[in-house]
Amino acid sequence: MKVKIINRSAYDLPQYETALAAGLDIKANITEPVTLKPLDRAMVPTGLFVELPEGVEMQIRPRSGMAAKFGISVLNSPGTIDPDYRGEIKVILANLSSQDYVLNPGERIAQMVIARFERIEWESVEVLSDTERGAGGFGHTGTK
Repeated sequence: MKVKIINRSAYDLPQYETALAAGLDIKANITEPVTLKPLDRAMVPTGLFVELPEGVEMQIRPRSGMAAKFGISVLNSPGTIDPDYRGEIKVILANLSSQDYVLNPGERIAQMVIARFERIEWESVEVLSDTERGAGGFGHTGTK
């Protein structure tokens, strides 16, 4: 699939880091380090603008290494870039740790994954079909 992109960042285009990776790493397009204190959040620019095909979204997801090692995550995970959005992609990072985190220019901050989606049409009904699970939720499956 071809996706149109404008790169106004100081860095190369996002790329897959391995042959079978689902996500492309994206970088912080900042000119100086930014310190995220515990529970702080920041909207980090990427310098990237995209034009996605109809029926395709771009999901912005946390990088597992940043989350596991430093407690840094994407706050609205996954963030969604809709096919009609033309603004700069920005990533809302949150520091969920108890330590300051210094975000450096060009640091890989998130990954983007392309996903197809379908639009729905609601059908109002009075009753839904029965299933084995029924209305059980919030930890209900797998318990007896």
